[in-house]
Amino acid sequence: MRLRPSWLIVIALALLWAPLAIEAQPPRRPQKIAVLHRGFFPINPSVEGLKAGLKAEGMEEGRDVIFDIRFTRGNLENAPAIAAELANSGADLIFVDDEEAARAVIVATKTIPIIFTQVGDPVAAGIVREIAHPGGNITGVSNLATELVGKRLEILKAMVPTLRRVWLVYHADDRSSVAVARKAREVAQLLKLELVARPVRSSEELVGQLKTLRTGDGVLSPDSRILNIPGLVLDLVLLGRVPAVFDSAFWVQAGGLASYGSEEKANAAQAARLVARILRGTRPHDLPVEGANKIELAVNLKTAKALGLTIPQSIRIRADHVIQ
Repeated sequence: MRLRPSWLIVIALALLWAPLAIEAQPPRRPQKIAVLHRGFFPINPSVEGLKAGLKAEGMEEGRDVIFDIRFTRGNLENAPAIAAELANSGADLIFVDDEEAARAVIVATKTIPIIFTQVGDPVAAGIVREIAHPGGNITGVSNLATELVGKRLEILKAMVPTLRRVWLVYHADDRSSVAVARKAREVAQLLKLELVARPVRSSEELVGQLKTLRTGDGVLSPDSRILNIPGLVLDLVLLGRVPAVFDSAFWVQAGGLASYGSEEKANAAQAARLVARILRGTRPHDLPVEGANKIELAVNLKTAKALGLTIPQSIRIRADHVIQ
């Protein structure tokens, strides 16, 4: 069948207009990721990990995503106000790296997707209903504080065979640490250790509790940075008073004795995959909470020597990082 000239004109015009119509469409705007973290400066390991993880997912800053970064400077009281601001900022997603920040954002919005990291026990913290089915508008990556505390106790006992008493001092509002203390007490009984768990609410209470440590005691540092408890525990280690196990190799590089856990940057990079999936259309409650993929053991031989300890060969062989 032969096309009439009028039809040929219509087809030619359609072919001509098609690319023009495509060019006329406005460019897609970058999606906005709001960040609330506990640090003192805009860029911290969690932000670095998030950006690196998104880049690995093919999402470029400026082209695909933009960031609105806020931080609490370690002050819990700042979190609710900042969370409320972010909930009204036009963000497509909110990323948090702390239990208290996560709870503040949950209160601030029930619709904007939320991704968390650095939460030790998200169920105990009241952030999600279940690991497999988080519910609501939130999911994320747990640093597995409850699951790993038993191994931290074992490592501390192996390095200090004479150990009899272990302290865990944490902020009273840190619900994950409450769950950690409960699990640590169970493991301590098996290891014939006395666990002294002390919740505190102020710097004065914290210092008062740490002053009661005796020679021969050990310390489990909480993963939460509230009241800078890990920093004060590190000071005690550097003064040669107590052996302590931390959650991150960051503290061992700064002079801590040992750590067993995941790193903030790696956890955030892992969480970035969840961020990318949500920005591409997946709903948060369809994504189970993940546990940290990479768990590392670090030991500091110089600190061990200062404390009069010998790191067992079995620990040194297993260590991912040995600091001389």
